[in-house]
Amino acid sequence: MPININVADNIAELVLDHPPVNAFNSQTWNELPTIITDLGKRQDVRVLLIRAEGKGFCAGVDIKELAANSAAIVEVNKGNYETFKAIHHCEIPVISAPHGFVIGGGIGMCGASDIVIASEDCFFSLPEIDRGAMGGAAHLQRMIPLTKVRAAFLTGGQITAQEMHRLGGIENVVPRAELENEARKLATVIAGKSRDALRIAKQALNGIEPFDVDASYRWEQGFTFEMYMHEDSQKSRDAFVETGKAADFGDA
Repeated sequence: MPININVADNIAELVLDHPPVNAFNSQTWNELPTIITDLGKRQDVRVLLIRAEGKGFCAGVDIKELAANSAAIVEVNKGNYETFKAIHHCEIPVISAPHGFVIGGGIGMCGASDIVIASEDCFFSLPEIDRGAMGGAAHLQRMIPLTKVRAAFLTGGQITAQEMHRLGGIENVVPRAELENEARKLATVIAGKSRDALRIAKQALNGIEPFDVDASYRWEQGFTFEMYMHEDSQKSRDAFVETGKAADFGDA
């Protein structure tokens, strides 16, 4: 499995390691929720740190799987929803430490986390509009203002870690070589707290959020199904698989 787990000093480390871009198929997305939930229930763990190896944090779903079988969207959607929900409702605080690219499902993982610390080379992107899908805005909107989210969503554009930090979406931006150590330092501070206090604090903080991110994301996913029934959706996926670029709808 393209996931590595390490537990030490009351810190559970979940490392994404699936070259080349940490894009996961439906099977992996549906295995992640149980892994995250089980780590959160361990009494020897007080904080969960999610980071990645390779070129970037997470490129989301395996578009090739969806291009070959559009029906796979059912299991992919289920896995995405349950993964992000597992992070959001994990018994203990969750820190995400992304580097490089944070795309699609990577947005959901970071947006569901309690704290995000990123590297200087990191950028956040929602390319769904060019991939024949929808989804991800609910979790990004948990991090930054909705107008910025809409601009990124409608253009498929990118937001740098520095801009995310300026907008309050991430805690800190550090050099790439220092990311792992800085994330562990932050995790160590949290791991020094009472586990019960952290568990109760997480419940309290979730309860006072201004909107239900799980319900909002589920709403978005409904439109992914609607989009997948449109011929433009298949055209978008085929273009990405064949050229790595967005499909041309200029003559539409």
